[in-house]
Amino acid sequence: MADSNPNAPAETEGTILSAENTHLNPTRPAGCNAALVLADGSVFWGRGAGAHGVAIGEVCFNTGLTGYQETLSDPSYAGQIITFTFPHIGNVGANFEDVETNKPAVRGCVLRADITAPANYRAASDLDAWLEANELVAISGVDTRRLTRRIRDGGAPNGVIIHLPLEEVEDGSNESGIDTDALTTMAANWPSLEGMDLAKEVSTQEIYEWHETEWALESGYGIQKDPRFHVVAVDFGAKKNILRCLANAGCRVTVVPAVSTAEDILAYEPDGVFLSNGPGDPAATGKYAVPMIQGIIESGKPLFGICLGHQMLSLATGAKTYKMHMGHRGANHPVKDLETGHVEITSQNHGFAVDRETLPADVTETHTSLFDGTLEGLRVDGKPVFSVQHHPEASPGPQDSHYLFERFVKLMEG
Repeated sequence: MADSNPNAPAETEGTILSAENTHLNPTRPAGCNAALVLADGSVFWGRGAGAHGVAIGEVCFNTGLTGYQETLSDPSYAGQIITFTFPHIGNVGANFEDVETNKPAVRGCVLRADITAPANYRAASDLDAWLEANELVAISGVDTRRLTRRIRDGGAPNGVIIHLPLEEVEDGSNESGIDTDALTTMAANWPSLEGMDLAKEVSTQEIYEWHETEWALESGYGIQKDPRFHVVAVDFGAKKNILRCLANAGCRVTVVPAVSTAEDILAYEPDGVFLSNGPGDPAATGKYAVPMIQGIIESGKPLFGICLGHQMLSLATGAKTYKMHMGHRGANHPVKDLETGHVEITSQNHGFAVDRETLPADVTETHTSLFDGTLEGLRVDGKPVFSVQHHPEASPGPQDSHYLFERFVKLMEG
C-alpha cells in the first residue's frame, strides 16, 4: 500500500521525494536527473526512467490498478502525459502481447515509486526497457497524490517531462541542464488539445484486414476463420482489442483510414460499420468524419461507435461536444444502462464529452455516468445506430460491457 503520509521525506532511493523537493522548487535536489514542469511554474523533481529526452503534452491521471502496458499503448493518449495514481508500476513487466498499438502515441508518464522489478511468467522485459525501446520519457519519485489533486482541482495542465543522464546533470557536462524557467515557457506555449485533430496522426494509412480474436490463457490470440459478417472499422486510433472483440463476435474486419468517405466504405458492401476510439478534439476530427458518418446513417447500415467514434456520431446527428475539466481515465467507472437499469463497471479514457442538452429529438440517451452524470451512450431512434463513451473491450478493465458487441451483431442479423 502507499505511504500513509504523502509528505514523508524519502528514506531510500525507491521512495517518494520529500514534498519540499517536488513542488514549486526550482532548485534541483541531489540525485534528481528528471523533472515534471507545469505551465503554471510548478516543478516536480524526480528520477528519470525510460528514454532520455523531453516530452511535452497535457498532463492527466489514470486510476487503474493494472494494465499499465495496455494503457501506455492506447492511441487515445496521443498528446498526453499519464500520471499513474497507483504507486507500484512495473510488477508484471512488459511483453509483446499486451499492446494496443504498434507504436505508442502517449508522450510520457509520471510514477510515484521507482519502476518495480517484474514478477510475472509472461514478462519479456522490464517496463523501463520497454519505455526506452518505445522512446517514452518517464519520471519516478513524484508525489502523484499531490499532482492528482492539482489536476482534479485545476483541470489538466500542460506539462513537460525532462530526463537527462544523471552524470551529465551532476557534473555539469550538459550545458543546458534542467532549466525550469525555459520548461515552464515551453509548457505554457504548447497548444491545448481543444481544437487539435490527432486522429490523422494515429490512424492507419493503409487499408488492411483483421482476423485476430481475443486472448485466451495458454493459447494466446486466436484467428477468426469462419466469419458471419463483414464490418468496416474506421480507424481514428483504434485499440487492437476492439478489433479482436469484433472478430470474436463473428466478424471479418476491414480497417480503413480516418479520412475515408462514406462512398469508400460502402463500396465494400459491409454488413455494418464501426467508428473507433481515438485522441484529440472530436469537433476537429469531425470536419471530415461527420459527412462520412451522416452518409453511413443515411445508407441504413448498422453503425456502432466507441469513445471518439461516439462523440463524432453525436456531432453527425447535430449534437455538440465539450472539453471536460479533467476527463475520465481508469477502469472502475460505474455507468448505468438507462434502458435495462443495470449498472456496469467500465474502462474509460476520454477528455471530451457529449452535451446531452444538445441532443436532437430523434436521439435517445442510453447510458449515463454515475460518477458525474455525463452522457455515456446514445441511439438514433428508428435506425440501427448506437454508440457508447466507455470502452466495452476493456484491455485493461472489467468486461461488463462486452454485450455491446453482440448488440451490434444482432443489428447486422436484422
